[in-house]
Amino acid sequence: MRLLSRGDLVTLAFTGLLVGAAAVVGVSVGVQAATPPLYALWHPHVGPGTVPALVVGVAVVLGGTRVAAALSWRRLLAAAYATALAWTLGLALVDGWRDGVATRLTVDAEYLAALPNAGGIPAMIRTYASRILDFQPDSWNTQAAGHPPGALLVFAVLDRIGLSGGAAAGLVCVAVGCLAAVAVPSALRSLGDEPAARAAVPFVVLFPGAVWVGVSGDGLFLGVTAVAVALLAAGVRRSWLAVLAGVLFGFACFLSYGLVLMVFPALAVAIAARRWTPLAWATLGALPVVGAFALAGFWWFDGYAAVRVRYYQGIAAQRPYWYWVWADLAALAVSAGPAGFAAARRAVVVRAGPAGLLCLGAMAAIVVADLSGLSKAEVERIWLPFAIWLPAAAVLLPPRSRPFWLALQAVVALLVNHLFHTVW
Repeated sequence: MRLLSRGDLVTLAFTGLLVGAAAVVGVSVGVQAATPPLYALWHPHVGPGTVPALVVGVAVVLGGTRVAAALSWRRLLAAAYATALAWTLGLALVDGWRDGVATRLTVDAEYLAALPNAGGIPAMIRTYASRILDFQPDSWNTQAAGHPPGALLVFAVLDRIGLSGGAAAGLVCVAVGCLAAVAVPSALRSLGDEPAARAAVPFVVLFPGAVWVGVSGDGLFLGVTAVAVALLAAGVRRSWLAVLAGVLFGFACFLSYGLVLMVFPALAVAIAARRWTPLAWATLGALPVVGAFALAGFWWFDGYAAVRVRYYQGIAAQRPYWYWVWADLAALAVSAGPAGFAAARRAVVVRAGPAGLLCLGAMAAIVVADLSGLSKAEVERIWLPFAIWLPAAAVLLPPRSRPFWLALQAVVALLVNHLFHTVW
């Protein structure tokens, strides 16, 4: 019996060719990315996280599927979260404590660099949209300008409660981002497919996108949206959880404009559950969040209109659409991993069960984001909230082949973190 089917072999070959073509074409024509298709600097190195990351990777590859099948559910979730933390921090610490964690969010273009000029929180939100456009004395820096005020608000609150500085902010991003290792399988189980949930665990733990979860604000966004989907799935039976999911979905829209596209995974939950009432309850939960920001002085559509202008005031104007509309998918292949693309192919062909539907929902979000032209480069981190749902459909992969796919996932993450310095 062959380890991989012909379709899986073709998918694997296509993924490799896609990444290779994006690299060759990107270097040849110049596309405003340090090492296309990744926004990263070539920097072969090892660090204090090398051995821990290798140990975690090998352990999950060799025993992950067996442990996921054997442990009680609560112990499995606890083990998944702890292992995801170890994997993510191990990868981050390949760059050392300072460069890998403590200063990632403090450089000039990052959120923490914008805090000293943000003013008080009420004034920050009230004046936020007026400061998005560039070439003004009080313009926001790159990350603050490119996102709604929710992202900067999180770091401002952390600062106010004593968790100031890059180290605390970085660790919070990792801690929240790793909640995806619990939230994703929980969503699948709530939708009635525990085998899919258990199959997903080692794949969401050994997620190659963990390279960017540790440390970027998008890791935080991943955790928030994954928990929102899990709560929505649980809200099929408990309406108050769907309301809480709506609160998180609503807040996610104020973390990143692109997270409105989480509507597609939310629809996938409703389709899998064959119930639409959780979406209604979630909408009720989201509306007060939108209203609160509006009352505080920030209207989402004003910010979105301004950020479209700001987007083309910067480096995006020099990034060719014809290249990134397909090279973005190569960057996605790195963060979702080869297993993510293999599972996605099977989801298209089979369209079976909650895992397949959630994978399709994430794919729909990715296609819309890609075609919009507002996601040119850096999607290896920007699309983390969508990318996680591709390898989460691991139940669609034949059980015999799963350790092989897990090994590929680990190799991709380890190579990226040891060969490149991921800028964000």
